[in-house]
Amino acid sequence: MTEVPMKNSQHLKAYVQMHPDNKMAWYLLGKEYYKNGQEGKANYCFNEAGEVYEAFEHSKVPGEVLREYEEGLMRADQQRQLSKLKVRRWLLGLMLLLLLIMPSYVSTDTYIDKETGKAPANNLAADTASTPTLNELTPEAETAEFLFTAEEVNGVASGKAFMNILQNKNTPSRIAVLGLERSGKWLLWKEKLPLKFTVAKTDDGQATYQTYDPAACSCQPPEHGELTAKAAQWQEQQVEKAALWSSIRAFNNSKGRPPASLKELAGPFPGNWLAGTTPAMKKSFMPLKKAAAASTSTLPATPDKPLSSEGASGGTVATPSAAISEAGLPFLSDPLTIIVDKQKYRLAVTSGSIILRNYEVGLGGNKTPEGSFVISDKVVNPNGHDNGEFGSRGLQLSDSNYAIHGTNEPESVGKDESLGCIRMKREDVEELFALVPRGTKVQISKGVLPAELLVPKERFSPSATQNQTNPRKVYHWLN
Repeated sequence: MTEVPMKNSQHLKAYVQMHPDNKMAWYLLGKEYYKNGQEGKANYCFNEAGEVYEAFEHSKVPGEVLREYEEGLMRADQQRQLSKLKVRRWLLGLMLLLLLIMPSYVSTDTYIDKETGKAPANNLAADTASTPTLNELTPEAETAEFLFTAEEVNGVASGKAFMNILQNKNTPSRIAVLGLERSGKWLLWKEKLPLKFTVAKTDDGQATYQTYDPAACSCQPPEHGELTAKAAQWQEQQVEKAALWSSIRAFNNSKGRPPASLKELAGPFPGNWLAGTTPAMKKSFMPLKKAAAASTSTLPATPDKPLSSEGASGGTVATPSAAISEAGLPFLSDPLTIIVDKQKYRLAVTSGSIILRNYEVGLGGNKTPEGSFVISDKVVNPNGHDNGEFGSRGLQLSDSNYAIHGTNEPESVGKDESLGCIRMKREDVEELFALVPRGTKVQISKGVLPAELLVPKERFSPSATQNQTNPRKVYHWLN
């Protein structure tokens, strides 16, 4: 095959980061790495290219065809960069215009200059008598009654989030925004999301805006330890509420009614929709039960929802409101779903377009089926063992001979050594078992998840008192 002299390797690298599903771009980048003697990186790219690599390496495609395709990618990437720059400039101009024509919205970006250790003399808040400066906000006032949300807050997305808060009348009076990172079409629910900015409205219609992102300027943001601690607590509670909310909805879908009590959700096998409970679940059960009792078509929009991101289906999600927040619905309001990527050896727990967890798994190559399933059984210590071939937890797929389970061969995780089942490390499968209810949808396919693992140091581990073993059945999963 004719070798193609490729340039712009940095553009190709940036392109595949933005378009991880473009197998041809992966192939071209791999060829560039191979030409430069970087065989390890080249092989990784060729693996990502999949069938494109196989097709082109075993064919005699003229070099100019690949060159034209590469040049097309470069033109598309340059056009995209130019478009993003235009949008940034437009948003910046619009934000400045709003600050000029809407005096009730006053920025209090009171930074501490790194060189002088003092606030800039021309700080806007210092010249506004009716708006409190940062120094006048006590720690109690700064953290009191803030409602949290999480949003992609980078570049253009940051401007969109801020503009939506200013323009939407239903935005809570005090809101703190945490930053989500994007990976392709997914947003990543990483442990301890960074605090990006806050907006606080006063009774007379004024508002203070405070950024906590040191990358936003060459300054030192003010201390925000207490607010960050509350944000971490909010994150933990949202995961717990998401597990509960998905369990209530799965129970409702199966029984045609919401559960009468939390105990009915966390019953012994096979009624272990929930693997265990937490104090946050106990507190949230009644509000979520009432919400589930309403028609799904008339459920209120969820509180603390991302302000301007697109879901997996491309739809726009709603802006939070104070009235909705009082309903206590979780930020992660879309039902938890399991997605398995056979190409990346990954299993993700998702809520809409957000990935909560991304684990490494072992598979069976072509023996592992692709398609849609549901969790039909959740069992502790399958066949009476916690260290047998199925490990300490098993989640059966649609009453079939396939399951997601642990393994007594942890070295097989990341490889194709099973007879079709999905193998997980013990700590991973036990957390998955605790997170997702019976009835959870499972989608198995290829090339849909990021390679980056997403596993917290502190695992989700609710307390469980019910018996979740099943001594009456011998499982014959295709391990």
